[in-house]
Amino acid sequence: MTVSKGYGVSEIYIPEGSKFVGSTIQGTNLREQDINVLTLYRGAKVIPNPKAERVLEPNDKLLCFGKLESMRGMVPAKTRRRRNPEITDLPSDVKPSV
Repeated sequence: MTVSKGYGVSEIYIPEGSKFVGSTIQGTNLREQDINVLTLYRGAKVIPNPKAERVLEPNDKLLCFGKLESMRGMVPAKTRRRRNPEITDLPSDVKPSV
């Protein structure tokens, strides 16, 4: 499979309190951001190719294909920071083990 540069597959999580909760997939305007929803995961239920009229609920996960940069912007900053830990130098008084 060939994918255009800058495009790929990613999972978008819809947490409690998200602006997407209560919206339809169409109402999220993901399509306008060049993002297509491939599968909706709702608890143990898997809904492939969900209809645009499907209403999103808290804790839903969307498997999407689209612009990676657009999808990256939907990952909460708290999660992004956790994946990229800050690296610091070791204290100078630590002796290397031989």
